[in-house]
Amino acid sequence: MRFRILGPLEVGGAGGPGPDSGGSRNLTPRAAKIRVVLAALLVRANEIVSVDTLIDELWGEEPPRTATTTLQVYVSQLRKLLDEADAEYGRDALVTRAPGYELRLDPAQLDLTVFQELYERGQERMEQREYDAAARLQRQALALWRGPLLSDTPHGPLLDGTAVRMTEVRTAALEQRIRADLHLGRQQALIGELQSVVAEFPLREEFFAHLMVALYRSGRQADALQVFSRLRRGLVEELGIDPGLELQTLHRQILGGDPELLRPTGDGGAAEGPGADRARVPVSGAVPGPGTADGPEAPAAHRSVVELPASDRLFTGREEELGALAALLAAPGGRIVVLSGQVGVGKTALATEAAHRAGERFPGGRVLIRMRPDAYGGREGMDGAAAAARIARLYGAEGALPGDALPGDAGELRELLRGLTGGRRMLVVLDSVDRADQVEPLAAALPEARFLVTCRRVPPGLDGRVLLLDVPAPKEARRLLVAARRGSDAPDEAEAAEIADLCGQLPLALRAAARAEPCEAARFRGAPGRLAELDAVAPGFLDRLATAYEDVDSARQREFRLLGLLPEGPFGTESAAAVLGTDAAGARAAVAELVAAGLVREELPGAGRPACYRLSEPLRLLAADRLAAHESADSVRTATGRLCAAYEKALREASAQVDGAHSLEWPARQRPAFVTMVRQAARAGLWEQTVRLADALTGLLETLAAWDDWESCHRLALDAAHQLGDLPAQARLLRSLGDRAWQRRELPAAAELYERALLAADIASDLLERSRALTGLADLRLDAGAVDGAAALLSPALDAAAQDPRARFEALRVMGLLAVECGRPATAEEHFGQCLSEAVVLGDARLESYARRRLAALRAPAPDCSEVRPGVWRLRSAA
Repeated sequence: MRFRILGPLEVGGAGGPGPDSGGSRNLTPRAAKIRVVLAALLVRANEIVSVDTLIDELWGEEPPRTATTTLQVYVSQLRKLLDEADAEYGRDALVTRAPGYELRLDPAQLDLTVFQELYERGQERMEQREYDAAARLQRQALALWRGPLLSDTPHGPLLDGTAVRMTEVRTAALEQRIRADLHLGRQQALIGELQSVVAEFPLREEFFAHLMVALYRSGRQADALQVFSRLRRGLVEELGIDPGLELQTLHRQILGGDPELLRPTGDGGAAEGPGADRARVPVSGAVPGPGTADGPEAPAAHRSVVELPASDRLFTGREEELGALAALLAAPGGRIVVLSGQVGVGKTALATEAAHRAGERFPGGRVLIRMRPDAYGGREGMDGAAAAARIARLYGAEGALPGDALPGDAGELRELLRGLTGGRRMLVVLDSVDRADQVEPLAAALPEARFLVTCRRVPPGLDGRVLLLDVPAPKEARRLLVAARRGSDAPDEAEAAEIADLCGQLPLALRAAARAEPCEAARFRGAPGRLAELDAVAPGFLDRLATAYEDVDSARQREFRLLGLLPEGPFGTESAAAVLGTDAAGARAAVAELVAAGLVREELPGAGRPACYRLSEPLRLLAADRLAAHESADSVRTATGRLCAAYEKALREASAQVDGAHSLEWPARQRPAFVTMVRQAARAGLWEQTVRLADALTGLLETLAAWDDWESCHRLALDAAHQLGDLPAQARLLRSLGDRAWQRRELPAAAELYERALLAADIASDLLERSRALTGLADLRLDAGAVDGAAALLSPALDAAAQDPRARFEALRVMGLLAVECGRPATAEEHFGQCLSEAVVLGDARLESYARRRLAALRAPAPDCSEVRPGVWRLRSAA
């Protein structure tokens, strides 16, 4: 078997597609869903891929009820395909291992693993300055690349992440191959390729640096300078920034005709003659990797300081983010990298881990400075001059100065720093930065340093490459929770998954929850007391969580509090506008401020989902907690009313789609939010809105077979109707609950509910609901085989329906079923034909399809079952 995924998916048997094969048998599956399952197993070859991960990849956030069973079918079909590809070993390659499946492959069978091995071997040769071998290995790796990973297969979260990562690895392999070729003096052969590469990557400064060096070494100094001018013009026009320091330094060297750039040696780039300042020359334009000299040996007087917090033994996961940080810190022009994210998301832990792993790249040292030492008490953080003084002391400034006094003048301090560090490359982590002026003096004083800045919001005026840190994926969140138990009894996977969900995957909350004894989900299920419980087991948790809230002004605080009324999950501008009592533009501006403050997350558009916002669960609970403490009951009730009205409007607009059998994706995804709003309306005593919301939800809940939500919402609405004394609403809700009980085969309960609905309808003189209740009772009689009793109810039901097409459809439906039961096909055809006419009048494709199926069944009846309601089948033996 051979598999190719670096481009379109290809599967081959013996002699089929593969890195070393001519390709005679193509067994690539055509069905998209099967391709997705196979692709997910291939990118995690020889690892267990959980059922949850595969379901997420196939269906996203709203899998069908039969997702697990359907996945098993796909896996069975994959095993047949593997058996066809390799009759001896194929079927056994895909094994079931809790909590999912594992595809066992020899690395040579998959182009991805071959590519990665070649790339890593090329890296090793590059670090050992074996440039000819490095270029050859990277060239072999790149030959396997046929296009973006799995370009013909639908992507979910796993494949999306892998595709992004592999695109970056491919770019890194290309950069290393070009760099190795430049070391070998192949600049003239590279010029044409590099001109194409910079067109493909117009913002990757390292490729422009390579092109400039190749042109300069080929005697084309003017062309090299034009390349820099073109890049600078593009960066200024598109991003408002200049090229990075390394590229500017290279530009000055070419402008001055530096002879050191002309002599590739094959063992390090520029010549190592006396006075050659190789630290200022991008090695053929590239950032040195581990083991590569970064400049002349530092004099003995120049310290290499490592001042970092101890490595966090609980740190786990975040490999993609660590890779992204490493790439940003290594890239030309990446002097300042900004790691931004909400409070408690793990910025400091990630920055510390990145600094620990970056040792070989920064021979001048690695230092972490907390710019806001009292980060949770509100004290103003240190300024850039104070941070510079701190670094100067770490590098021995006090012992080198008379009287142990540091220069008071900022300029003198910068000169001192240059002297102390020897101009060597170092990494400075500035934690909890609030303002650009905390970074700028240091950046000016240490031109050879790289800066990793952590902050909740990117300070205005800070020029750097930004990495937004989100909460970890569910699987990583579970791992963090287990790791944080420090060897104590860890919850099982299902328990850990629930705790992680209750904590919103927020690392700060996960670490707090891990300290609970026992660490059980039941301890945190109650929303009102969850934050207090977390603070009790981890004192200070709540203070840390509240820092972002305390840092914003009173207007933003109130907006954040009101957002606590929103249901759990994503929300849009319309919901925010309703709860804040403003228009869409005002809501966007307010939420943008809260996003910048790290209190709200912005989520980019996804498959079938528009751009939206989200409060992480701990922050949503914090907002609700502050709402209860600082908002009046009237204010909360008014805001709840506005929010209920917005959700009702959205629900009624979506109900046409539900009734018309259009896409259920959006309303189904929003179902938990709709249900929450019914509960909030009832809790706030908004009786009319409770009834209207439950009414509007009926069609969706029935279509989705959401039995528990259907009952709970309608019970709340029934109580609200009693509070209002609204008999028609009582009749309507009782009949709907009867429909639910009938579908659940809770027949005695259904009979009682229909009888109560009929009584309420008669008292209210509501003919429509009288018709629906009589039809429900007739359905029950027919269920029990009492055809005469059913017939006696249907005639008054049809009369009461008058001109209402839905009530007439239901009465005619049961009349058709009765005719079938009594062996009168012509009468049944007449009734189902009338059903079809009523469905057409309603414009309801779901009911129309049912009527057509019933008419077809009269001509070719199913032997064992009958469709009695749309999508509801009854076994004939049970009739």
